[in-house]
Parts: sequence; C-alpha cells; structure tokens
Amino acid sequence: MKKVLTVGVFDYFHYGHLKLLERAKDCGDYLIVAVQRDEEIHKNKPDATLLYSLEQRMEIIKAIRYVDEVVPYAQIADDIKNIDFDIFARGGDQLHKGFVDAANWCVENGKKVQTLSRTPNICSSNIKAQLKE
Repeated sequence: MKKVLTVGVFDYFHYGHLKLLERAKDCGDYLIVAVQRDEEIHKNKPDATLLYSLEQRMEIIKAIRYVDEVVPYAQIADDIKNIDFDIFARGGDQLHKGFVDAANWCVENGKKVQTLSRTPNICSSNIKAQLKE
C-alpha cells in the first residue's frame, strides 16, 4: 500500500482544495493530510485571520471522501520526519523554504516527491479579496 502525504492550511476551503485532495489520493492508496496548526500560521503571518480553528479545519478535511487520515503539523520540514508515508504530494505553489527542505529530506530518505497542478482561476487569496469587496 502506497501512503501519500499532502499538507496545507485549508482555511477558506474551496474547489481547488478539493481537487488537490483528489489528485493527491490518485498518487497512492492511502491519503494522509497534515493541517497546519493555528499558532504556526500566526507566527508566520501575524495579521492572518482564520475562519476556522485547527480542530474545525481538520474535521472539514476528514469529511472528504479521498482522505484517510488527518494530522496536525507545525513546520513541515520538521514534522514530515515523524509521519509514515511513501509519497509527498505538494501543491505547485508550495515552494517556500520549508517545502523545499521537506522535499529534499524526502529525496534523501527514499520518498517520492510529486508536485500537483493547481486548479486554474481559484485560490484562497482571491476568495478573501472577493469577500472584502
């Protein structure tokens, strides 16, 4: 059985998130989704406004039929080392240092890294901007 790991904040859950989870599940047999902890989001983006708590976001993700397991994470480059998986499926926009370090760790430790395509014309930033209007 191939275990796939993908990660995200998943606040302002939208169609693009759903398609990401579907694409990630297609990479293997068992999908683990790591959801970032509230305190880490606020540490990295002090002005961030979350709609949902970590527990609520994890419950939303767990309800998706493609998802087999949901875990919290703080910093992906560190936390990835404590999760049992075979394939790291990251979004095409997940390219900051933490994701690069996590991908490098995967390669060094015999894990496959799969970059998933984005769903065109949808992202959380656009949704937030539309809501402000």
